[in-house]
Amino acid sequence: MVKRVLIVDDDPAQRRILEETVKRFGFETRSTNSGEQAIETLEGAERNSISLVLLDLVMPGIGGMAVLEHFKGRTSPPIIVLTANGSVDAAVGAIRLGAVDFVIKPASPERLEVSMKSAMKIEALSDELTRIKKKSEGTLTFDDLIIRGEGMQRVIALGKRAATSNIPVLIEGESGVGKELIARAIQGESERAGRPFVTVNCGAIPENLVESILFGHEKGAFTGAVDRRVGKFQEADGGTLFLDEIGELPLDAQVKLLRALQEGEIDPVGAKKPVKVNFRLVSATNRDMIQLVKEGKFREDLYYRLNVFPVWVPPLRERREDVPELAQHFLARFGAEEGKRISGFSDQAMRMMMAYDWPGNVRQLENAIFRAVVLADRSELTVDEFPQIASQVDGFEAEIPAAPTALQKPAAYTGPALLGAEDTIPQTLEVRAGGASALGIAAVTESGEIRALEDIEADMIRLALGRYRGHMTEVAKRLKIGRSTLYRKMQEYGLEPRVN
Repeated sequence: MVKRVLIVDDDPAQRRILEETVKRFGFETRSTNSGEQAIETLEGAERNSISLVLLDLVMPGIGGMAVLEHFKGRTSPPIIVLTANGSVDAAVGAIRLGAVDFVIKPASPERLEVSMKSAMKIEALSDELTRIKKKSEGTLTFDDLIIRGEGMQRVIALGKRAATSNIPVLIEGESGVGKELIARAIQGESERAGRPFVTVNCGAIPENLVESILFGHEKGAFTGAVDRRVGKFQEADGGTLFLDEIGELPLDAQVKLLRALQEGEIDPVGAKKPVKVNFRLVSATNRDMIQLVKEGKFREDLYYRLNVFPVWVPPLRERREDVPELAQHFLARFGAEEGKRISGFSDQAMRMMMAYDWPGNVRQLENAIFRAVVLADRSELTVDEFPQIASQVDGFEAEIPAAPTALQKPAAYTGPALLGAEDTIPQTLEVRAGGASALGIAAVTESGEIRALEDIEADMIRLALGRYRGHMTEVAKRLKIGRSTLYRKMQEYGLEPRVN
């Protein structure tokens, strides 16, 4: 979704100039000619579509300072003040009231572009810090999520409706679409906001510990139960319990979950009497629950108890309009974490990301941006930073630097070297079946069959021995194995050098 800039200026000529300048930067514009209209726009239905405000300081009626005063301490987009009066007092006053920058008119396009991009980058980081804080406090809402596309409007409407009651909610969707964030937003907009939000991944719990982790146990309830343990249901008392991958829950635990939902009480393992709990249950799955019921892997009565209020979260390929804003959000976050100044994406890179299907959804997009930021050595991300994606989208190709043609001798290494290693250990690997490079190791044989792991491991040891000139301490360190293990494997694979 293209970012929209609100231009507030009573001079028609100045508004037109700013509109054309901002559009050249790739943003949409919305213009008003007074402070009153600016406040009305920023508090009306359009408020979520405005990413930045260019505000004239001197206007009839409500001027720029009054607008800044109105929004001081309140949520609003970043505001850049534009004025012909370049006094120090005016600049200091505007900054104190919340303006992010102070630009003297007439401003050059270059100066204005730098100011706008800096303001949006600061806002992105500020939004991320706000989201992190709200997430930890259990007060995250749908307005805090980056789900502005049409495909998510039904999800928002259903989520807000679910937040008004304690009805069980089942969130369905592919892996990586953000089901947990939807669950957190449901709590953040409910009367349970600020209460505990307890997350349980049902697929990651060992089957023999499911009951103990979910429902708790008493001391001595079974061998190894040396202390009393409070289960996740009791941890979520008064708040929300989020059961992720609910389809992986064992049948035995499903019976107790059904009782907890129906009676509002649980039976800790070894307890003499049930314990009353007050919780809101939100569950999520990427499985076909109806099929699990038909296969007898999930109780039918529990399914209908959980599926009272289903919410389907569409995959990212069905809401591509969210990709640019999500990408900018991740870029700002990872750029700050890695200490890199990256202004944005090239037009070609953004077109490629919009054309890609993102089978891993938002999680895959996040990881792709993280990798690109780490690899980037310029001021914007291009197709070259996304080689895996470029290889899967027609019309795009990443330029990958050529591998060195020969191995260079390491500068210095500690530890003993193998006598005779220079005569028996190859300095490079020859080209092998499967199209591997001179420095690569093939995964398939000439006949197209997968090579055995021990053969690949032997080649890795050969490559490391050649790369580090037989210095065993360095070879073991790089392979992340002990020296004794390295010697043993060399003996197994017949890699022992001839001793002179």
